[in-house]
Amino acid sequence: MEINIDATGTIAGRLATYAAKQALLGHTVNIFNSEKAIISGSPELVRKKYHYLRADMGKPQKGPFVSRLPDRFLRRMIRNMVGYKTPRGGEAFKRIMCYIGVPTQHQNKKLERVGKTAKELPTLRYQTIGELCRAIGGKV
Repeated sequence: MEINIDATGTIAGRLATYAAKQALLGHTVNIFNSEKAIISGSPELVRKKYHYLRADMGKPQKGPFVSRLPDRFLRRMIRNMVGYKTPRGGEAFKRIMCYIGVPTQHQNKKLERVGKTAKELPTLRYQTIGELCRAIGGKV
């Protein structure tokens, strides 16, 4: 079974847990508009956290590696939730794909929403994954 999810305005952590669980159950999961998913929390503190991971911690050759592309950034969040080092988790991770926007081959598919959006939570402080990736040096 294939599950197609629209990430626009969805909290990234809740989206990632849902996608990880469905992949572990054997479903193929496609996530579209990954640059529009949101990360809750103070934008300044979240940017400082990822800038520290990217620039100040470790060595460039040895990691930790933080992608600056929104689709890979979201896929990395999901990777840590499926237990990718086990055989079952590795197979589940291969069934998950994230996309920037909606590719032409998937234009006519029906997209579902997961969880609450930012508009339903008016007091929530957040930023989109696209904004965060641009803040840590991404070009998209």
